[in-house]
Amino acid sequence: MRLWGIVVAAGSGTRFGRPKHLVEVGGLPMWERAAGTLAAVCDGVTVVGDVPGGVPGGERRRDSVSAGLAACPPDTEGVLVHDAARPLASVSLARRVADRLAVGDVGGSIPVMALRDTLKRVDDDLVSETIDRSNLVVVQTPQAFTVTALATAHAASDDDATDDAQLLERAGFPVATVRGESTNLKITYPDDLLVATALVEAMAT
Repeated sequence: MRLWGIVVAAGSGTRFGRPKHLVEVGGLPMWERAAGTLAAVCDGVTVVGDVPGGVPGGERRRDSVSAGLAACPPDTEGVLVHDAARPLASVSLARRVADRLAVGDVGGSIPVMALRDTLKRVDDDLVSETIDRSNLVVVQTPQAFTVTALATAHAASDDDATDDAQLLERAGFPVATVRGESTNLKITYPDDLLVATALVEAMAT
């Protein structure tokens, strides 16, 4: 399967306080770390965002993914979509989702982790329900998709989504899961950067 990587690096970083993709982790901007992970598995990588060699992003995340998809070579069969805000994803994780997609029985493959904490529903400041977490997971990137499934899912609806797998679900494509990584943090707040930096330093020793 001819694979192409798409790194989404077009966010404004509102909650972080500045564009996250430009922030360095272990001496490299986050978008470069994300691109390097995909480059080890894919035939090429397109970065969507205001970076050297990048393509312009859209207003929403899904718009940026569409821009990345449009920039893929015409013979691309599968894509790995990765958020620049997850700079510590390993090459082995990217290969794991790509290998699962290559089995050929699904439209997408995503990394997930089991929930560690108890979940409760709250109305105002009162607990109204404890939620069964036995079949709940948290989702990470990179996520792998066939070009056919991803393009069809994007064309099927203009509604927003938190990730591309949600678009595939709506369009009726099966999405498989693989084991994620506890170190594959999403950098959302400044404190997350401190944790990521400490992890990079620990991995280097």
